[in-house]
Amino acid sequence: MDATHSLGRIRRKYQSLSMVMDERLRRQWGAAEARDVGRGGVTLVARATGLSRTTITAGLRELGLPARQRAAQAGRVRRPGGGRHRLPQTDAGLWAALESLIEPTTRGDPESSLRWTCKSLRRLAEELTGQDHPISPNSVAALLHEAGYSLQANRKTREGASHPDRNAQFEHINSWVRQFQERDQPAISVDTKKKELVGDFRNAGQEWRPQGQPQEVRVHDFLDKTLGKAIPYGVYDILNNQGWVSVGIDHDTAQFATNSIRRWWREMGCRRFPRARQLLITADGGGSNSSRCRLWKVSLQELADDLGLQLQVCHFPPGTSKWNKIEHRLFSFITQNWRGRPLVSHQAIVNLIASTTTRTGLIVRAALDTQRYETKIKVPDEELERLRLTPLPFHGEWNYTLSPRR
Repeated sequence: MDATHSLGRIRRKYQSLSMVMDERLRRQWGAAEARDVGRGGVTLVARATGLSRTTITAGLRELGLPARQRAAQAGRVRRPGGGRHRLPQTDAGLWAALESLIEPTTRGDPESSLRWTCKSLRRLAEELTGQDHPISPNSVAALLHEAGYSLQANRKTREGASHPDRNAQFEHINSWVRQFQERDQPAISVDTKKKELVGDFRNAGQEWRPQGQPQEVRVHDFLDKTLGKAIPYGVYDILNNQGWVSVGIDHDTAQFATNSIRRWWREMGCRRFPRARQLLITADGGGSNSSRCRLWKVSLQELADDLGLQLQVCHFPPGTSKWNKIEHRLFSFITQNWRGRPLVSHQAIVNLIASTTTRTGLIVRAALDTQRYETKIKVPDEELERLRLTPLPFHGEWNYTLSPRR
């Protein structure tokens, strides 16, 4: 039979059977094929299967054993005591040495050999080898997995010291939202999304593209002074699952925030709530809509005067911004929609935001805000006193009403 034909035949047979054969059956099957081929069979089978000549030769020896002896070894893959022993068995101090390197208490410890270093598999293997425990990075990984270790990222779960009235404020906000829903009055959640660099910069995530043709972007994420940055300020209509995003190009100020609310009302809100007399605004306690920002309250008063609406404002307690509905009902879906896409221009950002949808029927509209906003504006006490601001009895610093002055 032609050697090339025999090689292909043996290879096909091995590929069909290798997944169901254990180590003993593989070497004995290879030995049987080699014996059938005759002269040069061991070399031919080794080329076809990838088994070593030593393995096939060992299989030939096993096939030459008496039938009774082969039957006694039928359930065994290797001879008694055969195979390489596991490292913890041959090196009794290995695990103790590895554990001393990975324990959290060693980080920053002056006595630790790996202080202030990344505990990578390579570094751990190098350090163990230097301590007379020769081991490869792959073996280190196997030991760690066996001991219940795995690669873990940081998880944001610690919120720090919480305010004693935190839950009470949540209930307060929820109560106001229910009241506005029952009276068909608008209730919105507002916040500034993360600022984005405009240009062909890397954007986290992946998108489908022809294989081997990834989108090429800049290596360094330095601000392009020509393109600038984008500041998305969002307004989420809690009652109707609709969102508005003003994409600013200048600064995230209180005036920018209130102007975004004004644009939402004129573009979307007034059509949905033609009989509105009040507007509930839920916001974080910091940033451009901070509960301590004087300019925020002055700008809200101007908004109330302009729209002719009484504004009811409720701020979330410190350290609880992730509970703001706009974060997980609007911003999270915008991020998913533009993942893996460079934000090459302000208009591209606006288009990506406006094309965001969900299965629950989220509708988003967006527009560019090219207005320039002055920073570091001082609000004197006299101007603050002219506001028609009424603090509520429960935490008036978080909950207050602004009524139109006319």
